[in-house]
Amino acid sequence: MSPQAEESTAPLLTPYKMGKFNLSHRVVLAPLTRERSYNNVLQPLAILYYSQRTSKGGLLIAEATGISDTAHGYPDAPGLWTKEQVEAWKPIVDAVHAKGGVFFVQLWHSGRLSNPGLQPNGQAPISSTDKPLLSFPEYSSPPRRLRTDEILGIVNDFRPAARNAIEAGFDGVEIHGAHGYLIEQFLKDQVNDRTDKYGGSLENRCRFAFEIVEAIVDEIGAERVGIRLSPFQDYHEAGDSNPEELGVYLANALNKYGLAYCHMVEPRMKTVGEKFECSESLVPMRKAFNGTFLVAGGYQREDGNKAIAENRADLVVYGCIFLANPDLPERFKLNAPLNKYDRATFYLTNPDPAVGYTDYPFLETKS
Repeated sequence: MSPQAEESTAPLLTPYKMGKFNLSHRVVLAPLTRERSYNNVLQPLAILYYSQRTSKGGLLIAEATGISDTAHGYPDAPGLWTKEQVEAWKPIVDAVHAKGGVFFVQLWHSGRLSNPGLQPNGQAPISSTDKPLLSFPEYSSPPRRLRTDEILGIVNDFRPAARNAIEAGFDGVEIHGAHGYLIEQFLKDQVNDRTDKYGGSLENRCRFAFEIVEAIVDEIGAERVGIRLSPFQDYHEAGDSNPEELGVYLANALNKYGLAYCHMVEPRMKTVGEKFECSESLVPMRKAFNGTFLVAGGYQREDGNKAIAENRADLVVYGCIFLANPDLPERFKLNAPLNKYDRATFYLTNPDPAVGYTDYPFLETKS
């Protein structure tokens, strides 16, 4: 089959209407932590980084962005709790919009995935629990278990961050409820050992997440809000005894909010080289959620097309290969070879922040 014939039938390249947003294709940039935000303020080079990965009508989700000074777990991750941070985001958002992109930002609280050196006044990081992470030495300081009367304050920290995102020009926000960070520290029963109204039963463990969803929806409107979840994953020692039950419960309960989308991470537990094998299925969550359903987790072109064709997803989220191929939708369109990504430069390890960030070649410049 010729590239032209393939193009006409490739499901990933078909348009999609996500609420009020008209998308020209279904290839989404994943939220990717890059650790190039000095003092939690994104730098001007991010203008080029995000605009390189923008196509007209394409959806981008900006990297995990802290909601408050207690939220960040990495020294050079961006934030949205100060005026300086908001102003730094504005030209980045403008550059994406100038190329016709739709831009959401992921709002994040790391919870126990932090340490006193990153916290205000050297205090212990907060969590649902006081259990430390055993397999991550950099996060080995025991967290402080939030008191019941403190939790609403954390929920309300998401409100100004969401407002700030809209002030910066973003089209919407994605709530980071995945990968072992604070929200998932409440969701998963292998972390959450609480005995108050935020612990124990499935309903209680999900209460914190839903309170955050309600707060942000109230602040900026449901059509501007998405959420990312990873019920099957056990990132950062955050596993659950019944992940399918958790995922389906969340998907069903989220329907009442009318969110822009639900973004779920595939339960791909085993890797073979750079390939992933899926051991479970998000289909029950897909069936339970009534709105736009995004999937992520090691997808390539072929299985992304298959997920759309089989109605297992509306949009497919790409991380590592989109990082290395700023023109990924065009490469998918032509079925062109992909640049290989360099995992050693995912985070800032070189004195030149452009290395592994804005220096991946486009098709027309690749030698």
